Amino acid sequence: MLRRISVTLCTAFAGVTVAAACAGKPVSTPPARATAASSVPTHTPVQGTGEAGASEPTATPAPTPGAPSEPPTSVGLEVVAEGLNSPVVVTSAGDNSGRLFIVDRIGLIKILSSDGELLEQPFLDLRHKLVGLQGQYDERGLLGFAFHPQYAENGRFFVYYSAPAGEDAPPGWDHTAHVSEFVVSATDPNGADPGSERIVLRVHEPQSNHDGGQVLFGPEGYLYISLGDGGAGNDVGLGHPPIGNGQDFTTLLGSILRIDVDNGDPYAIPPDNPFVGKEGRDEIFAYGLRNPWRMSFDAGGEHELFAADVGQNLWEEVDIVTKGANYGWNSKEGTHCFDPNNPDQSPDECPETGAHGERLIEPITEYGHPSLPGGLGTCVVGGFVYRGNAIPGLQGSYVFGDWTTAWDSADGRIFVATRTQSEGHLWQIRELSIATSDDARLGAYVLAFGQDAELELYVLTTESTGPTGTTGKVWKMVPAE
Repeated sequence: MLRRISVTLCTAFAGVTVAAACAGKPVSTPPARATAASSVPTHTPVQGTGEAGASEPTATPAPTPGAPSEPPTSVGLEVVAEGLNSPVVVTSAGDNSGRLFIVDRIGLIKILSSDGELLEQPFLDLRHKLVGLQGQYDERGLLGFAFHPQYAENGRFFVYYSAPAGEDAPPGWDHTAHVSEFVVSATDPNGADPGSERIVLRVHEPQSNHDGGQVLFGPEGYLYISLGDGGAGNDVGLGHPPIGNGQDFTTLLGSILRIDVDNGDPYAIPPDNPFVGKEGRDEIFAYGLRNPWRMSFDAGGEHELFAADVGQNLWEEVDIVTKGANYGWNSKEGTHCFDPNNPDQSPDECPETGAHGERLIEPITEYGHPSLPGGLGTCVVGGFVYRGNAIPGLQGSYVFGDWTTAWDSADGRIFVATRTQSEGHLWQIRELSIATSDDARLGAYVLAFGQDAELELYVLTTESTGPTGTTGKVWKMVPAE
């Protein structure tokens, strides 16, 4: 039986944050949330070409044709799966089977059949390969899952998980991230071959947080991988160079990678990656990121890559990621200057270029933490540009969320961001409030968003701060009655 609740769009604009990727310690309970401003800031952000070393400005992308001037006033949510631990990915195989695949952070990939049954037998069980997870709070685990674009023909898929620190990891480092390829069982379409693992990429991580962990295929068929800055806080400490991993393009940390998994051993480098033949890691597509927890390609429009980069103590941001772009961490947090020695206050001045003169790229939108006037959340959770058919008014809008407003309160939120018509202005954000609850809230921590073969959206939640219990749910976003 599907459980349904309706949610109504607030008139207050908002901005968002994600705890699944926050600072290295629990977020203290913030003061009561101030009333949000009627709109997000509208100053002109610094733009750049996105190519490494370039400094010429570029215009904000043109509005997507058919984008609504105003999102709908209400939507509905239906529970389609529950009894999970910490669901962090929902996706389809693109094989016309009607199945949904749900990634549970504790190491399981489960199948929701076309008739809505959550199968007891997992598609893949990787629990024995994971580093030991902490029950109260942990950002590690099975974090990413992507089917090969030709999965229906070749049965290949890719995962990102946190393994124990490898023997070649530097002393004192926490774990090693694995990006691995598996294939489906030759005899059971609802099961993977557990012995087929091919490790594609290993990245040592100095701390347990800021792992990123998204894997997805781009429109050109390359695999994209998001990596956080390595953890701790402020991009400093063990495993962090003086300029920070975000600004150091000789490390993979703090970057979004792009690799060719159809060629090479274990992969090839796309020839137009920005650092090919230059200083910097060839795998890097973009950098200057703190913790790009979830990212997605727009299934329509210009097929832009959207990434929500979790902030430190004050600001959360969403970026449109372009080749070679430097997004500023750790000298910028959102559109604001950042000082790693004083993370609770935004300095008045900071560099507008990276170490090699490249222009720092501003986010498309941002919002503050609850400690700031009008602050809205603690950790931004990336979502999707809506391209489904069930809710026409959301067409072209970016749907995303926030983990919670306070560490000890399950108070996640859902937002819709719409592109402004004025060049250089931040996107406007509106909150989707829960009409059926007393406090107009979802009453759960938001972990991620998902998308099915029909491009309809899902919200993934839990009622626990860590990978424990069975309160994890998957909700489908549907029209309001």
